[in-house]
Amino acid sequence: YKKNTFGKTYTMTGSAGQGGLLPRSLDMIFNSIGPYQAKRFVFKTDDKNGMEIQNQVDALLERQKRDSQQSLLKTPSSKLRTDPEFSEMINPGETCKAEGVDEDSSYSVFVSYIEIYNNYIYDLLEEGPIDPIKPKPPQSKILREDQNHNMYVAGCTEVEVKSTEEAFEVFWKGQKRRRIANTQLNRESSRSHSVFIVKLAQAPLDADGDNVLQDKNQIAVSQLCLVDLAGSERTSRTRAEGNRLREAGNINQSLMTLRTCIEVLRENQMCGTNKMVPYRDSKITHLFKNYFDGEGKVRMVVCVNPNAEDYEETMLVMRFAEMTQEVEVARPVDRPICAFAAGRRQRNQAFKEELTRRLEERGGPVNGETPFVMNQLLQSFPPLPPCEITDPSDDHTLPRLIEVLEKRHRIRQMMTEEYSKTANMLKSMLQEFDSNLMAKENFIHEQRGKLGEKDKMIQSQKTEIDRLEKKSKMLEYKIDILQKTTNIYEEDKRSLQHELENREQKLQRELSEKKRMEARMQGMVTDTKLKWEKECERRVQAKQLEMQNKLWVKDEKLKQLKAIVTESKTERPEKPQRPSREKDRVPIKRSASPSPVPVGYKDLIF
Repeated sequence: YKKNTFGKTYTMTGSAGQGGLLPRSLDMIFNSIGPYQAKRFVFKTDDKNGMEIQNQVDALLERQKRDSQQSLLKTPSSKLRTDPEFSEMINPGETCKAEGVDEDSSYSVFVSYIEIYNNYIYDLLEEGPIDPIKPKPPQSKILREDQNHNMYVAGCTEVEVKSTEEAFEVFWKGQKRRRIANTQLNRESSRSHSVFIVKLAQAPLDADGDNVLQDKNQIAVSQLCLVDLAGSERTSRTRAEGNRLREAGNINQSLMTLRTCIEVLRENQMCGTNKMVPYRDSKITHLFKNYFDGEGKVRMVVCVNPNAEDYEETMLVMRFAEMTQEVEVARPVDRPICAFAAGRRQRNQAFKEELTRRLEERGGPVNGETPFVMNQLLQSFPPLPPCEITDPSDDHTLPRLIEVLEKRHRIRQMMTEEYSKTANMLKSMLQEFDSNLMAKENFIHEQRGKLGEKDKMIQSQKTEIDRLEKKSKMLEYKIDILQKTTNIYEEDKRSLQHELENREQKLQRELSEKKRMEARMQGMVTDTKLKWEKECERRVQAKQLEMQNKLWVKDEKLKQLKAIVTESKTERPEKPQRPSREKDRVPIKRSASPSPVPVGYKDLIF
């Protein structure tokens, strides 16, 4: 991944008038949540990659402590700033903001800056004791897994920032500590992978829309990691030696691990395999394991050099970029924030404006709850100045403290006088209330006597009403019983009538069915009788025909026998003639139908 003047680091930071990804991202975040930011130290990070919410008192104490520390660290002499200003990065016309930001939530931004050098993690914002004689090397950090199975750098410094300028200043503070070196190809070559982490904490406002809801489970944390990877190098071209050679080997090894992880992810998705992704082989891939597993979105910017000498490296980089586009990860659905009514912040702001308007109109508090003078006194109560004396010749701290204490004493005396005046007024009002109370007690005593007589009359009437109500309830109970009995009888009657109708219909159906069966049987008997008559007739005719055939056969046999006997008596036999059937046929009583030709007649003629 070729690196030059306009390479990856330039893409991340940019230059004057041409802001990179980092300043543009910070500008969009703070333009979107600017009016809805919580006060400093309301959100507080813990040591386990979590977020807590402090109450207003604890947050105020933290702010006072920070202000006092900053006042002690300030020195009268100031160096000229060499860091680029954020106002120089982005033109006013290029600013943008996100739409649809939840107005009923409070937000806070935390930034941290780390680098991965020789596969070790270092905190670029860590403040430690400075020893000019024997400076200590920075301590490496370790990766841990939180309760949500997200990877984080344990012990990393997280700074709460309230503006884009403040976040950019923190970035340049860590950028000065980043390891760079001069190589044959790049004058300021990054020798480490740097990760600038931006955390956006969001928590809903309470039901009144005034303070942040004190519920840790309702905090939602979004994280943006801007990673500036060190470029891959060929030692034959960079001519690296010694430490530079070792750095180049670690850089190439971590980039190769990143490529291997993406290749395994691509293979698992396209082939349906379940190979283990080697995230732990490198710190950079282990840190962003959750992003590749679907807990976030990953965008990669690849920088190449159009120089002809870098053709092979450019082709390798472009193939790698093409392969990354084929990897898709499923992102989980974000959980919703608490279900308070929308528009709480606007209603609270409108209420405060209306309260201020009424105070201005009346010249004091609404409904006379607290005297206006008391409010003015409490508001003018001066805070204590810093009491720490660092110089024996300091002649200003004690006089200022004495002056503030005397002012507080005068205010306290005024408050005491105001309280005494108010107490005397209340005392006179109480005496007046006592006299009125005595007169009213006498009137109440008279009315109580009359009320007793009325109570007795009412009691007797109540007794009569109770007796009548009992009698009415008893009659209603009897009516209910009779009504239920009547309903039962009516139901039985309806059921019997229904059953009777069903039986009558069934009987009618059976009678009609019987008639149909009788007609059908009558037709069947007639058909059967005709059929058997025809069958008997056919059988008689067949029998007659059979008898005629048998008789004719016997006649023919007798004639042949007679011819044989006659031929034996004569010398010249003569051919016998077939006698006429009319003469030899035995008379038989014929039926009405004509007799068919006898069966077997042709078999007897030679």
